Amino acid sequence: MRHTGDFLVVSLSTVETCGATGTLNVMFQRYFTRSITMSGLSRRQAVRFLFCSLLIGAGSAVAQDKASAAPTDKPLYTVFDGYKVDSKTMDGFRAWRAAACDRCHGANQEGLVGPPLLESMKTLSKDEFVKTVRDGRLEKGMVSFSTSKAVMDNMDNLYAYLKGRSNGDIKRAKVEELKQ
Repeated sequence: MRHTGDFLVVSLSTVETCGATGTLNVMFQRYFTRSITMSGLSRRQAVRFLFCSLLIGAGSAVAQDKASAAPTDKPLYTVFDGYKVDSKTMDGFRAWRAAACDRCHGANQEGLVGPPLLESMKTLSKDEFVKTVRDGRLEKGMVSFSTSKAVMDNMDNLYAYLKGRSNGDIKRAKVEELKQ
């Protein structure tokens, strides 16, 4: 802590609060310190008070970030025994069959003239997946499915089915609907 003119500078290096590490450089005008001192706190107590306030604020900000990053949606798909899937994922499989995606990507999504989706889906984001299916990639031989009602109405379900296959949770290409 050092005093420079009209400012009191408190420099804290690598402060850890709730797993976050950073450097805090806090500057506040001397009159702020004086107003706290007038309320019965010494300059040192005022600095400690400010420091503790900053730590609490930083900790709650980190906690809010962690809470907002927590998944609030239900799982993408549900699978039992490696092939029994929820109704939405089953609709994704039906869209796969209706669009005859297996003609290019293979019945087991291992690729034919099109790429193996078991591998592609590991790195393809959902936005990239949707864009590719909707718009196609004509330069690579992928046609657009923007006019296919079965595909467009089940885009999320198709993504879930293929993601489950790619992740290895759905063990076989042909699935059955989970009886409830």
